[in-house]
Amino acid sequence: MARTWLSMKVELVGGRGEDLWPYPCRVLAVGPQHTFADLAAAIDLAFARWDRAHLCQFTLADGTVVTDEETAEELLGSPFGPVARAPLVLGRAKVSDVVKPGDEFSYVFDFGDDWTHACTVETAKVDPREVVGVVPKVPTPTWGWGSIPDQNGRRWDGDAPGEAVPRRPDGPHPMYGGGWPTAAIPDPVDLKELRGATYRRDVPAILAAIEGRDIGDVLQQVGMGVQVVLTEDRRRGEALAVSLLGRLDDRCQVGDDILAEDLLAQLQGTPLMTRHLPVDLSDLGSTLSGDPAEEAGCLDLQTGEIIPAVLLDPVYVDEDDVVDVESEPDRWLWLERPAAREQWNDMAEFVARQRNADLRRRLEAAIEGKGAFRRFRRALDDEDLVGPWRRFSDDREIGRARAYLAERGIRVAPPS
Repeated sequence: MARTWLSMKVELVGGRGEDLWPYPCRVLAVGPQHTFADLAAAIDLAFARWDRAHLCQFTLADGTVVTDEETAEELLGSPFGPVARAPLVLGRAKVSDVVKPGDEFSYVFDFGDDWTHACTVETAKVDPREVVGVVPKVPTPTWGWGSIPDQNGRRWDGDAPGEAVPRRPDGPHPMYGGGWPTAAIPDPVDLKELRGATYRRDVPAILAAIEGRDIGDVLQQVGMGVQVVLTEDRRRGEALAVSLLGRLDDRCQVGDDILAEDLLAQLQGTPLMTRHLPVDLSDLGSTLSGDPAEEAGCLDLQTGEIIPAVLLDPVYVDEDDVVDVESEPDRWLWLERPAAREQWNDMAEFVARQRNADLRRRLEAAIEGKGAFRRFRRALDDEDLVGPWRRFSDDREIGRARAYLAERGIRVAPPS
């Protein structure tokens, strides 16, 4: 038989919240007649799965999804808009008709545990009689390594007795994070760029700041920009707002429901019947996150301006500069800081989302007991996580500020 079969390297890169290293791998011979359903069954068998009553999905490098017929129909009819490319059906699409040597794609088994595999079609085709010994009826493993399981004890390709484990990469496999081995991981949103564009109401700059970027930790701040786009360019804003509504619903952090309600009201053209103020949520979030034992200040209910506590005390400012809140008591909302426990909860959530188990354990130790905040700041420096933490915590502060106002009957007016 001529070399007409594909040789496919399938690496298990992560699952159940953990990225794996070294990556367990199986190399499969895949024939011209085999469908993606055949390939999925062979991968599950090769990785010793006995409970296979779970959904699975292949995603090709161009975004095409290969899944079961029912899921494919749901994707086409999704309320968030049709998928970019028509999905293929597992039992109909033949592997060799869709991919070619050199292609990369992903396979995810069990949408709860998200066992994610990086599949690479090797450049040389094979003769199954040479690599298997017979012409098998199904895709068949021809080689492999790793502990799920490996009968010869190989932990990675080329493993030899006494050889040290290769150095672990700094982050999880790109495909496990939704990227591709040959593509760069999306850059985070440049918040300075986004805030400036939002302030200027510059729609092209807002779109450039968020499109193709990792927005997962900054949905509140992205939401401010999307509100501007909705006002200035309804057509482009609608698609962004609908997509953001889905992300907010999935994330479901404090204040995300309030932002979702505001976006939906703006989409429907039916503003919420409540007081609206042009409040700077970043400033309010910072003000509320200060020491609970110290005065926070107050909010001007006419202008949305935040007045720091120091400007209310003649001990610290000239008498002529003191803001007189007693003469117009209905104009001011005194700000009350929540307990420090909320800030600790932010740290705990940030720690829990770290996929590297060793890193997670180090951070867990840092936030336990007295002095947790000081140790956590030092650990962030040591692990080079200051930037990710600030993005994460700033968005949480903004969400809490948005919810704080909503509880008092105030909604933040879209930036103008």
